[in-house]
Amino acid sequence: MIIDSHGHISAPAEVYAYQAQLLASRGNPDSGAPRISAEQHEKSLQRHLTGMDDAGTDVQLISPRPFHMMHSVPPARIVTSWTRFVNDMIAKQVSLHPDRFVGVAGLPQFRDQPVGGCLAELERCVSELGFVGALVNPDPMEGQGPVPGLGDPFWYPLYEKFCELDVTMHIHSAGCASERESYTLHFINEESIAVVELLDSGVLDRFPGLRVLVSHGGGAIPYHAGRFRAWRIRKGLPPFEDMLRRLWYDTCIYSPEAVELLAKVVGPERMVLGTEFPGTGSAVDPQTGRLLDNMRAVIEECEVIDAGQRELVLEKNAMELFRLEPVLKKARQG
Repeated sequence: MIIDSHGHISAPAEVYAYQAQLLASRGNPDSGAPRISAEQHEKSLQRHLTGMDDAGTDVQLISPRPFHMMHSVPPARIVTSWTRFVNDMIAKQVSLHPDRFVGVAGLPQFRDQPVGGCLAELERCVSELGFVGALVNPDPMEGQGPVPGLGDPFWYPLYEKFCELDVTMHIHSAGCASERESYTLHFINEESIAVVELLDSGVLDRFPGLRVLVSHGGGAIPYHAGRFRAWRIRKGLPPFEDMLRRLWYDTCIYSPEAVELLAKVVGPERMVLGTEFPGTGSAVDPQTGRLLDNMRAVIEECEVIDAGQRELVLEKNAMELFRLEPVLKKARQG
């Protein structure tokens, strides 16, 4: 079985029409979420399912499109309404194709408000909708101001809830309003900061049950691991390469060279297939003639990943990380 741990929703146009209405009215008044039929969902999913089939993907974990999450857009009520609505749309698509999709939630993070405001939605998505994890944006200010690092006690209530619910925290930045960064660059920068913060802060010791997946191969960290290794040697701290293997990393990096480096630095034992499909990589690579986000093919061609390790990356690690066995068993029986 091929499991893609990093996918996003393909939504009907009516979903984004509702987003535009929320932005225009600032949620006052909110005319209410639109009713979207199963037929409308199926129409929007045709290309998505075809893309999965073409890449040989059996199951994909789908979450909100991060750059649409509006975490810095006031007032907070529109972030709450939008996030809940998109999570419901994900749940609907999972219910239509329970053998193909598994839900990962978005959280109603808002600028500099306490993360306690996200806990009820996380619990709803896990307990009521059956989701197996949630995206966490390290910068809900979206490039517009300071945010406590992930080692700060600011985040502890959220970590406690992830541990209590026994679901996975998926680090994925969102939009960016800074003139210095596109949102794509912001993703990489924030995920790099997140890795170092989590590993240097003691969070993983304080919350030993916390399972963390970092998007986009851990940002720039694998490329610069030697710098952090040198710093820790100078300080007499545990080896950086060992610390890196306390987190998980997806393969949404779109090049054979990057996949090989990730495998050498963190090991295939801590990697999961991730494509971000549909997303940035949904374009044909002129060198190969296939979609850039067909990361399965890149992994299968990677010479430093042997057959047993390939099975880990393409299936077994995701099964462990997201506790998928009961979820997929229920889908098969249903």
